[in-house]
Amino acid sequence: MAEFSIIDTYFNRQKLSDDDLGVGDDSALVTPPPGHQLVICADTLVAGRHFPYDTSPHAIGWKSVAVNLSDIAAMGAKPHSILLALSLPQIDHAWLKGFSQGLYDCCDQFGVRLIGGDTTQSPHLTLSVTAMGWIEAGQAVTRSGAQVDDLVVVSGTIGDAAFGLQHLGHPLQQRLDYPTPRCELGHLLRGLAHSMIDISDGLAQDLGHILKASQVGAILNLNELPISPALKSLPESQQLQYALAGGDDYELCFTISRQNYEKLLQLQPNVKTTIIGTVKQQYGLTFEKDGLDHSLQFNGYQHFA
Repeated sequence: MAEFSIIDTYFNRQKLSDDDLGVGDDSALVTPPPGHQLVICADTLVAGRHFPYDTSPHAIGWKSVAVNLSDIAAMGAKPHSILLALSLPQIDHAWLKGFSQGLYDCCDQFGVRLIGGDTTQSPHLTLSVTAMGWIEAGQAVTRSGAQVDDLVVVSGTIGDAAFGLQHLGHPLQQRLDYPTPRCELGHLLRGLAHSMIDISDGLAQDLGHILKASQVGAILNLNELPISPALKSLPESQQLQYALAGGDDYELCFTISRQNYEKLLQLQPNVKTTIIGTVKQQYGLTFEKDGLDHSLQFNGYQHFA
């Protein structure tokens, strides 16, 4: 089967507006809403590095989209469309069917369309997705806006995906294979959150990016970390390792004034959020537990470790 037959069979089903152009031409055409900025991001997933070799193709398809939509959500934007670059060792129709179904299932759930991309042969299974979204001009939530006395808040539970990776077959593997991008929450946080990031490389490391960009510090209360029951049965050191350094959670971590946090709660977001700390003037990330300083040193996910 030739490249274009693969595209026609598995990746050419979307319907676009009369003004737009998708799969099948040299480039896609999209029309941004008036007064909006384009938000664009890309992620590459490599078999054996970003997911186990035996991961189901449906899960790989879902995750390849979800991790990009999480980046769009972290800017407060609304996702619109994706591009897919897929490199395959060989043509495997059963794999392509499962992968494309997983990709489209995620697209459908979050109102996103595949509008173009590329397929090629490679010794290693590699896929890159570029996601695009819109946000009102000047409304993007960046990493650099954290303010002293902001609350540090996180969505959902953290550490689940890292636990699932180490305990394949456990129900929490679902959180590893099928992350949920917090698109609705991210969109609600426009005009409310001062800074935001998605948790892909571990809470401590990713929050550290906000602190560095904003030139502030934070103190986290370890008693308040939202941890699943399965993790709470572990020794404390393992709980904290998963929660603070595990990565692959794709929850949102944001800083927000207490007043704006109350406004957020009134909007009734579709995911639970938890206050886990406070932004401080002195640069750096510190921890407390039971009201006492708690010394910890964690390294998050390293792409070139």
